[in-house]
Amino acid sequence: MTQNAITHKALLHKRLFPSFRLQRPKVQAVSVLGLGLLTGLLMAPAIAPAKNPPAPQTGSRKKPPTQKNVPGQFDFYVLALSWSPDYCAARRDPQQCGRSLGFVLHGLWPQYERGWPANCTQEAFDRKMMKQFPDLYPSSKLYSHEWEKHGTCSGLTQVQYHQLSQQLKTQLTIPKRYDRPTKPFRTTLTELKQDFTTVNPGMTEASFAPVCSGSGRFFQELRVCYGKNGKPGTCSAELLKNSQRSCGQPNFLIRSVR
Repeated sequence: MTQNAITHKALLHKRLFPSFRLQRPKVQAVSVLGLGLLTGLLMAPAIAPAKNPPAPQTGSRKKPPTQKNVPGQFDFYVLALSWSPDYCAARRDPQQCGRSLGFVLHGLWPQYERGWPANCTQEAFDRKMMKQFPDLYPSSKLYSHEWEKHGTCSGLTQVQYHQLSQQLKTQLTIPKRYDRPTKPFRTTLTELKQDFTTVNPGMTEASFAPVCSGSGRFFQELRVCYGKNGKPGTCSAELLKNSQRSCGQPNFLIRSVR
């Protein structure tokens, strides 16, 4: 190729690609800028490490929930008195049924405001209690069951627990119309509570939480609330709500004794 041909080719390339030479200054500018940034980073003072965050204050920590099923740790007592005619209407119990019994002791139960403790220790029932407190329960099987499930949570000795059970059972006055009636009769939740508050000074309607059976058609049990000191108390909102739901019929039947 002649010199004129080479020159002509170069001129043609320049015309076709006029921006070819303009790219180099940009690349050089970027390189210089990058070099400046790198130099600045190298010359900058070292960044001090972050300090350890302050330890949390112990006062802001939430208290752990109260431990359940600890003997003596509960809110109040429930004295549960079953209506024997209702129990015997559905069961064959030779020890309890056939004796013309009205109210009988189901048990003395430590309670929380919501729920209850149970089986708090492994202390076995002392059968001497059956001789020391005869006729406390309507059947022998209730002695051991009630002590092991409920009595162990009272924080009392077996003698103390059975003494308190007998005391509260004996002190509660039963209205005349509920004292082993020979004929069935009907009443309402409000009337039953009023009947018992009338003859038991110091108690209010909130001290009693009746329970019904048969979808609210029959009276089953009366639960009476006491403080931990054995004085008349008030039932929890949970117990009263359950009572209202259980005996939700306009009225219910009090079965006669057999």
